[in-house]
Amino acid sequence: MSRAHLVVHRPSNSGGRRVTVHRHGRDEILGTAYSDHDVAVFLEDAGMEDAGAVPDDRWWVEGRGGPAHDFRAA
Repeated sequence: MSRAHLVVHRPSNSGGRRVTVHRHGRDEILGTAYSDHDVAVFLEDAGMEDAGAVPDDRWWVEGRGGPAHDFRAA
């Protein structure tokens, strides 16, 4: 079981990566990120404090299908 609360999913064929957050016992889609800035904005909108630091914290972020900071098309 992963301890990460935020998942940056595998890159799509057209670029960008779906971002989900696990809270309140369920996964919620935050949107498609095309940069680390997008991830931080999604987290701020979801009410997470200090969201700017979260994308670099492996405790919170799990990158699937490649490094969490790679947003190129698959």
